[in-house]
Amino acid sequence: MADVHNPGTRSKNMRAIGTRDTAIEKRLATLLNASGFRFTVQDATLAGRPDFVLQQYRCIVFTHGCFWHQHHCELFKIPATRTEFWLEKIGKNALRDKRDIARLAEQGWRVLVVWECALRGKNKLAEGALRDRLEEWICAGIGCAQIDTQGIAPLEVTFPPHTG
Repeated sequence: MADVHNPGTRSKNMRAIGTRDTAIEKRLATLLNASGFRFTVQDATLAGRPDFVLQQYRCIVFTHGCFWHQHHCELFKIPATRTEFWLEKIGKNALRDKRDIARLAEQGWRVLVVWECALRGKNKLAEGALRDRLEEWICAGIGCAQIDTQGIAPLEVTFPPHTG
């Protein structure tokens, strides 16, 4: 099936998709503030330009959209048109995420990925449960993790081989 928009219109629409201050980032910022955590946002000096950096706890929090970052949940639907293009694009995003998380872990950062489905959708976590999971992870000092509709779970970090 052909795209319903011409290339110029499609390009304009895609440029309008925000990469910062998204609804899920704003919600997470509100929860972090309510818990008394201080953070910086979108630190360009760190791999992956993390959404939230909590320097005091040496941890980083990413908010990942389930579609754009390939989380296999109810919010991730493979588009019916240009399927091959989208699978390649989203696959590259997921590989970049793994690379960036591994780099951050090598530098001594703890990384938490909060998936969009934990924040919205029919199976989202209750606000109190999400806040509790955030506080637990930040304060406990445990390794890399992720939060989705099932709660908190370890995040597998694979270190790419060094070349050169």
